[in-house]
Amino acid sequence: MKLLEGVEPLRRWREGLGDDVRVGVVPTMGFLHEGHLSLLQIARDHVGPSGQVMLTIFVNPTQFAAGEDLDRYPTDRDGDLEKARAAGADVVFIPATIDDLYPRGEGAWVDIAALSGGLCGRSRPTHFRGVATVVMKLWGLIRPDVGVFGEKDAQQLAVIRRMHAEFFLGGEVVGGPIVRESDGLAMSSRNAYLTPEDREEALRIPSFLREVRARFASGERAVEALLAGGAEAIAPGRLDYLEIVDAQTLEPVTEVTAPCVCAIAAHFGASRLLDNCSLAP
Repeated sequence: MKLLEGVEPLRRWREGLGDDVRVGVVPTMGFLHEGHLSLLQIARDHVGPSGQVMLTIFVNPTQFAAGEDLDRYPTDRDGDLEKARAAGADVVFIPATIDDLYPRGEGAWVDIAALSGGLCGRSRPTHFRGVATVVMKLWGLIRPDVGVFGEKDAQQLAVIRRMHAEFFLGGEVVGGPIVRESDGLAMSSRNAYLTPEDREEALRIPSFLREVRARFASGERAVEALLAGGAEAIAPGRLDYLEIVDAQTLEPVTEVTAPCVCAIAAHFGASRLLDNCSLAP
């Protein structure tokens, strides 16, 4: 496995590949878990054994607002490299400094405003601007045939897909299914913040999503009924939001008549956790 530290080594590597080698990329902020590693396998499936699968590790400062967890976001460089190697990554890219990806500082943004204002965007209004900007930078540098992103953050995936389409970027964007712990909790780097008590209480999230799916399977289509009792079911967790939105536009709906996503964000202790499930009539 090759380690590229800095934009110039990345440029030289990409130019040396030529156009005949397929490239798949999995952008991450590190502190890898099985969810990330499953995305590497999806990338491999798309580019084949002769292609190159790249993992990127960068805790992107522009997607954090003041007072969020940028300074304490968990990291494990050596562990990440070993996990990436074991999972079959061909290349890992780690910027040498923040200036590598922001050489002129902050100020040039990619803002997919139509999809960024709701859900997480209400409490994190600049978050998706930072996400879209750094993904655009990585896409321009790596020029992948496929970029793979987890479906746990449904809004992020929708933003990246819209950006990819709007700016006529090459390759394709692929979503990877949510990977869960054996007890149902969605894997997340921020699970590391959970105390044992918080961890047990956080299971209320997948439990309530199972209830929503059961109501839907029984024929319920009214959103109010599908989400009834949600805040009580999540307590003592604090809901940031619990909504059912159209899968394409992310607009809230009152009745599920087309593919939708039931999306939730909730605070347990020091962690803000995301999860979702699909609802398709």
